[in-house]
Amino acid sequence: MSDPLETARRMWADDPASRGLGMELRHLGPGEAVVAMTVRADMVNGHAVAHGGLVAALADSAFALACNSRGTTTVAAGFDVSFLEPAHEGDVLVATAEERSLRGRSGIYDVTVRRDDSGGQVIAEFRGRSRAFG
Repeated sequence: MSDPLETARRMWADDPASRGLGMELRHLGPGEAVVAMTVRADMVNGHAVAHGGLVAALADSAFALACNSRGTTTVAAGFDVSFLEPAHEGDVLVATAEERSLRGRSGIYDVTVRRDDSGGQVIAEFRGRSRAFG
C-alpha cells in the first residue's frame, strides 16, 4: 500500500507560490500540517503590518497540505479567515491545520496562525472547506 501522505508531499514539492513566499513545512500527518513563514519587508502593507492576503496564503498552504494528506487529490471549495492581531516584519508565523470533519468528498479544516514566540499570540483563525476529486 502506498503512503497516503505522498499526495501532499508531491503537491508541496511542486508549489512555487508557497516556496516563493519562503514557507517551510514543519510537520505533516494524517489530516494535519504545520507550516511556517517569516514576514519579510516586501510582505507588509501601507500600515506596516503583514498583508492579510499573505497571512491567508500561509493558512491556505497548511490547509492544502492537511486536506491532501489522506492520499486523495483535494482542492479548496472555499475558506473564511478572521484576523485577530497584526503581524510585523520579522515575525515568524506558524499555521497549524487540523481536520475537523471528513465526509465523502467534503472536508472541513481549521487553521490557527500564531506568532512563533514564547507567547504564541494568535494572529488569525481560518476555516477551509475541501473537495476531493473523483
